[in-house]
Amino acid sequence: MDFVTIAIVFGTIFVVELPDKTFIATLVMATRFRPLLVWIGVVAAFFVQTLVAVAIGGVLNQLPKRPIEIFAALLFLVGGILLLRGASKADEEEAETEEEFGAKSSAKELAGWKVVTFCFTVLFLAEWGDLSQILTASMVLRFDDAVSVFIGAFLALAAVSGLAALLGRTLLQRIRLSTIRRIGGGVCLVLAAVSALQILGAF
Repeated sequence: MDFVTIAIVFGTIFVVELPDKTFIATLVMATRFRPLLVWIGVVAAFFVQTLVAVAIGGVLNQLPKRPIEIFAALLFLVGGILLLRGASKADEEEAETEEEFGAKSSAKELAGWKVVTFCFTVLFLAEWGDLSQILTASMVLRFDDAVSVFIGAFLALAAVSGLAALLGRTLLQRIRLSTIRRIGGGVCLVLAAVSALQILGAF
């Protein structure tokens, strides 16, 4: 377990996931149900998805090293471009996501563990193939340390969902999602550049 790797993965996944629809979905559900129960359900879904992403990265990491390094660098590059291109639409997508998940949760009269199950199911089904999952798998290829990547990614997702459940509305009033998305895109491009330089033997 490497604390530097955990910190890098945490920071990257945190800024990528913060402007994602997961944040808005958790925020909306936390206004309908008890925030703690919402958070437990969301974090449970993230645990499973992160485990799967790390497992996929571990399998890919068994392939020849150089093609995998190039593939990981390309994934970071694509992730950065997607985040930057989508930044201008982030605020519009925020309203659409809030309406979508508001409709899903407003029709439910739930309490206790039924809230946990509902939130787990909603996020579990919504997040497959999400950018944070792809980047988590890429991080396993980049650092060759599945345990550290899992810890960093899962803690980042748990932190983002916790912020959404407790302070989501306040954060959105202070920081635009488009700005956060641009920061996330910049981080991904930096990782792509560092990976490319390492492939070329620059350091």
